[in-house]
Amino acid sequence: MHPQSPPARQWRVPVILPVAKLAGALVLVALGLLFAGGDRVQPVLAGLAAVGLAGWGLRDLVAPVRLAVDPEGITVIQGFAGRRRLPWPAVEAIRVERRTRRGLTAETLEIDAGESLHLFGRYDLNAPPEEVAEALRAARAAAAP
Repeated sequence: MHPQSPPARQWRVPVILPVAKLAGALVLVALGLLFAGGDRVQPVLAGLAAVGLAGWGLRDLVAPVRLAVDPEGITVIQGFAGRRRLPWPAVEAIRVERRTRRGLTAETLEIDAGESLHLFGRYDLNAPPEEVAEALRAARAAAAP
């Protein structure tokens, strides 16, 4: 892929998610302070939980695009906000794993690249994983010689 060429398609975290996480962090701090009653442990625990939630929300702001596809391959998020390029020959399988527990079904998009497995949920992609898998398979088929 050329540095100037945009991805054919990309999937990102819904805009409301980082906002909700950062607001939740503020609520945690406020509740910790409100119910402290002279106890120092509650505000510290609320602060630690708020820092974790804020870090999670910050990641969504810094790297909102979780997955991108173009004719040469796939770009996935790696680590906190890094990117990893997977050319089509490195992608061994694209599948959707469904698990049902207590009456709820969760779907996860799995991209198997041999030595690494990349997992994406509905809220990572802001789309149903099956729909994204179909788009990835179609892009792979279109790129095949």
